[in-house]
Amino acid sequence: MKALGALFIALAAHAAEPLPALHAARDGITASGLSSGGYMAVQLHVAHSARISGVGVLAGGPYYCEQDSLFTALYNCMQPGLWTPVTASALLKSETDALASRGAIDPTTNLARSRAWLFTGSADRTVYPAVVQALREFYAGYKAQVVLVGDKPAGHGMVTDRYGNACGVSEPPFIVDCDYDAAGQLLAFLLGPLRQPAAEATGRLLSFDQAHYADGDAHGVAMDDSGFVYVPERCAIERCRLHVAFHGCGQGKSEVGERFVREAGYNRWADTNGLIVLYPQVVKRYSPFVFNPRGCWDWWGYTGAQYHTKAAPQIRAVMKMLDRLSAD
Repeated sequence: MKALGALFIALAAHAAEPLPALHAARDGITASGLSSGGYMAVQLHVAHSARISGVGVLAGGPYYCEQDSLFTALYNCMQPGLWTPVTASALLKSETDALASRGAIDPTTNLARSRAWLFTGSADRTVYPAVVQALREFYAGYKAQVVLVGDKPAGHGMVTDRYGNACGVSEPPFIVDCDYDAAGQLLAFLLGPLRQPAAEATGRLLSFDQAHYADGDAHGVAMDDSGFVYVPERCAIERCRLHVAFHGCGQGKSEVGERFVREAGYNRWADTNGLIVLYPQVVKRYSPFVFNPRGCWDWWGYTGAQYHTKAAPQIRAVMKMLDRLSAD
């Protein structure tokens, strides 16, 4: 009976820890994302700048732009105008420094050693170019290395060189074919010179249980029950680097299936450059306590007041996933 009980315990433990321990590099992690995923990538970067060394952002804005306000998020931080300008860079820097002084985020001095690759599409009417330009000012204020690409006629979507809608379209699945490989460009800027991508992805796309990493209640923080991780064959035996790719609103697997994780453009580069790509997932929620009707990452506070700090439920969940992937 003791042996049988031990077997059940082992099976339960295996079910609770579905992500493999791949001995991945613990530091020098990079992140990227589109729209709400871009804002989330920035939050992860600033909160954990000791381990997150760079970020790629398409159609996203500066850290804490929204100031805990959905109205500010929708207007000042997406479609700014005369009466709703983008939140001032000086204010954001002051508040970011204050969070660091309290230990809510890592020291901002780390940001001077980081890189930020930014993109705004000239046909994007969802997040205006001024918002992405404000993100450039935010990082420049910390002397990070920043590049902003703004000369492509892209709509609101993940920009690729082979998949998705016509370039200027802003419709589901929010992937657009602009004959421009945004994933490859941002990875090269963040990681340095890369080997050319594989003709086709040959690694393993694994689905895993996210609930364990969200304190057993993924839906309670608007995360899906499962997420994805892409593992090149070589990363089963080599110590690979880690990249987190955050989808945008309405772009999780419950909305578009595996379109984002297969077509965003990361996997072919991962195969030839020893890169494990984590694709965490969020879902729509209509609860009075967690209101996320478009399936966005939390960048305005629907999971609580600490949504942009190390104590944020979604950020904590993602960091636990990264810890597992980098475990020996």
